[in-house]
Amino acid sequence: MSFAVQHDRATHRFHVEVDGVPCVLDYSLAAGVMTITHTGVPTEVGGRGIASALVQAALEAARGEGWKVLPACSYAAAWMQRHPTYADLLA
Repeated sequence: MSFAVQHDRATHRFHVEVDGVPCVLDYSLAAGVMTITHTGVPTEVGGRGIASALVQAALEAARGEGWKVLPACSYAAAWMQRHPTYADLLA
């Protein structure tokens, strides 16, 4: 299943709404390093790969911008370990 993840640069947030439920990934940005601080998918829409889509969208954006990534969020850190094609982005 694919999701239309949006990137709100002003608020440092990736977001998507699924079945009317907002899902988010928050990050901070300093000195070319995106620190992923939170990935939030409410339980009522969990288990559909939404968090994965949010993290992948964030990492693709970071790659496009030339940023490194610090996965401070435990989900994002585990996701990056399972997807070594993004290892080059680790800060």
